[in-house]
Amino acid sequence: MIPLTLTDMQILIAASVFILGCICIILGAFVLISRGYSSEVRTLAAHSARLGRKGMADEFTGLVNSASDLVSSINQLVRTATGVGVFLVSLGMVFLVASYWVLQQIEWVIV
Repeated sequence: MIPLTLTDMQILIAASVFILGCICIILGAFVLISRGYSSEVRTLAAHSARLGRKGMADEFTGLVNSASDLVSSINQLVRTATGVGVFLVSLGMVFLVASYWVLQQIEWVIV
């Protein structure tokens, strides 16, 4: 069995929380960069706009309403992805602060 002192355990906990915080920040940045407004969402929005114009020209009320609902759903999708990214970055920052706090609680003994 590996003998661990309280200081060793605190260092392990701080290192683990620090690594977890770094991973959360990297994942959050990836979500913000890649999923915010991807090419698929842009293509879908462009087609929805064309569909709405076509419905207005041909006076199809149901088609215009459906295109409007689709555009609002796309907007909600982008906001949700952005919210997830911001949450992950915030959680990562909290983990980094917690890691620093744990390290500050160690009573370092100079030998």
